[in-house]
Amino acid sequence: MKSDCSTSAAPFRGLRGPLRSSEPVRAAPARSPAVDLLEEAADLLVVHLDFRAALETCERAWQSLANHALPEEPAGTSLEVKCSLCVVGIQALAEMDRWQEVLSWVLQYYQVPEKLPPKVLELCILLYSKMQEPRAVLDVVGAWLQDPANQDLPEYGALAEFHVQRVLLPLGCLSEAEELVVGSAAFGEERRLDVLQAIHTARQQQQQEHSGSEEAQKPNEEASPSSLPFLYKLAQLFRWIRKAASSRLYQLRIRD
Repeated sequence: MKSDCSTSAAPFRGLRGPLRSSEPVRAAPARSPAVDLLEEAADLLVVHLDFRAALETCERAWQSLANHALPEEPAGTSLEVKCSLCVVGIQALAEMDRWQEVLSWVLQYYQVPEKLPPKVLELCILLYSKMQEPRAVLDVVGAWLQDPANQDLPEYGALAEFHVQRVLLPLGCLSEAEELVVGSAAFGEERRLDVLQAIHTARQQQQQEHSGSEEAQKPNEEASPSSLPFLYKLAQLFRWIRKAASSRLYQLRIRD
């Protein structure tokens, strides 16, 4: 797997802001050693293509973060450095054909799936799905999506859809995909219907594969509301709810 230099370097920008000319000259605040190690790891990965050394440097940086956190650093710097270390480490492991270790490697630092940064989780989904092993991330992504704290993140909707397309559909977990799409407020109506249609298409393909030599449906059987696919009826229900809510013409009357 080839490394993308622009992608690798992107998370590391903006860690230090320039000094304005109008500001008085003063000593720069001390940086955490992890920031220097991060820059070293990125250089080893992108410039020198020394993937093993890049991974080892990332691990040293994690250890440094645990032992030498500096209060002078901006609040988000530590989180940004941790996420960037994971990006470098994931790419280094993939380059060494050790992609199977990626999930356990990142989880040793974040402890639980719910704490993984969205960018790191997206990389894990992409990597394991490309290697045709989406089941490896099934439980991890599911736990992340179910955590209430993550559901307010702006990346939640994109990750949920990515999970459906890259993990649930390839694994044939169609009921789980339906439940996620219907139950999540992160999907707009139009996007929800598009994803539900993709799930419906996957279900049709699955049924065709399972049917094989089974007897086909009777030609004289007429389609009725009870025989329509579940997803089609569900899409109709969503459209009806939206129309009713916007018209303000429906009222509930209580009669004795």
